[in-house]
Amino acid sequence: MAKTRIGKVGKLRTRSSAKKRFKKTGKGLFANQRAGHNHLLQQKSKKSKGLANHTIITSAVYLKALKRMLPN
Repeated sequence: MAKTRIGKVGKLRTRSSAKKRFKKTGKGLFANQRAGHNHLLQQKSKKSKGLANHTIITSAVYLKALKRMLPN
């Protein structure tokens, strides 16, 4: 009977940078805040500030990468 080695399996790690920026939605997609709402707000129009205040669904192009970065 051949011996089989049982090696340690590495832990699944979450990327901290992605954890801070993205949230998983109920449908399995990812949402994030729009950019441009932190500083230099005096010179921006009310419309652009209002649009930047909302969360958006991240593009499907990045879905595979985000699932790898946020496994849980």
